[in-house]
Amino acid sequence: MASVCEQVMEGKTSWPELVGEDGDCAVTTIENENTLVDAQTILEGTIIPEIYICDRVLVWINENGIVVSTPVVG
Repeated sequence: MASVCEQVMEGKTSWPELVGEDGDCAVTTIENENTLVDAQTILEGTIIPEIYICDRVLVWINENGIVVSTPVVG
């Protein structure tokens, strides 16, 4: 049986087309396109531990709620 991490990687793992889009809409799109991940918005400049989590997608947004970098699994 495949681990959760292996299963996540079988689906879509990056969303470059969402740069410039609304962060909340991006979260919805990501979770619809890969149902095994948990996407969440993070304000750019926020300091978070650099820990790889295989079912997490951080959606970096600016102060206007716009995605500023490609969301990727990890």
